[in-house]
Amino acid sequence: MNICPKCGLSKELCVCESIAKEDQHINVKTVKRRFGKLTTVIEGLDQKDINLKDLAKTLKAKLACGGTIKDGKIELQGEHTAKVKEELAKLGFTHVR
Repeated sequence: MNICPKCGLSKELCVCESIAKEDQHINVKTVKRRFGKLTTVIEGLDQKDINLKDLAKTLKAKLACGGTIKDGKIELQGEHTAKVKEELAKLGFTHVR
């Protein structure tokens, strides 16, 4: 049986990621790029506790847009600020600005 080194529970019962979601202070903002294109940037996520690749994949699928991960930030194509905040709240993140 595998035991989580952080919380001491088995991997199936591990609560580290849900605790990490509550501790994150996330900023969601819109940035204007070249040629007037808008990009939604999600920053403040801790890469050690949250799997950014899975989170970005989930958000891109829910919002039907493209995106990438750069320098610990998730960048989504288009202006999705309100929808991203709503989706992050559904996923368990509490401190979203």
